[in-house]
Amino acid sequence: MEPRSAPPSPHAEDTPDGMAARCTDVVKTYRTATEPVTALDRVTLGIPRARVTVVVGPSGAGKSSLLRLLGCIDRPDSGSVHVGGQRVDELRARGRRRLRRRQVSYLFQRPGDNLLPYLGAIEQVRLAAAMRGATVDGDEVQDLLGRLGLGHRGAHRPAELSGGEQQRLAVACSVVGSPTLVVADEPTAELDTAAAERVLAAMSDLAASGVAFVVSSHDPRVMAVADGTVHLDHGRVVP
Repeated sequence: MEPRSAPPSPHAEDTPDGMAARCTDVVKTYRTATEPVTALDRVTLGIPRARVTVVVGPSGAGKSSLLRLLGCIDRPDSGSVHVGGQRVDELRARGRRRLRRRQVSYLFQRPGDNLLPYLGAIEQVRLAAAMRGATVDGDEVQDLLGRLGLGHRGAHRPAELSGGEQQRLAVACSVVGSPTLVVADEPTAELDTAAAERVLAAMSDLAASGVAFVVSSHDPRVMAVADGTVHLDHGRVVP
């Protein structure tokens, strides 16, 4: 795939080296009943803006741990994590929640987990924008839904949408208000081929607006739209 040229960033400051997000010498260890387990072992990587970066690796490689750090849910034991111009590892829980609300979106693999069951599609997008401190008018919302093939579904609630439509609506909610980073954990795992391809096409299209997508997946369809990949094995970045 020919790489996209990154437009000027409409978001908060980039990391010190111009990336949307970066991890430097990150170590993350979890305690178990028997012994500590190192999920990430001195991981250093950058997530470019206006790109789809896919994180791959076997089960237990550290993919979910990495996404939780980039999603501002966890802090590393050592090393630094930047999202936009903010150093995440220096923030307490409240600061991470504030950063997550304004600059980070998190897409779960189960489409329904990303949406509120009692709101229609237009209301879902408006709420996501408001949570991010942004104001969008009706035309902007309709245009975004139209780009995702949901222009005729504005009043429909999640239960009235297919799984693929729900996930595309979740993508719309994830990019409205220009966040710095969208973190997606196996977003096509529960979708059939046609639905997955439409979701991935939407991600690729919307990345061109300047949003960085980082996606954990085993799905070869996801690899096909990747602008870059990060390979993890036993908590380390490998070639």
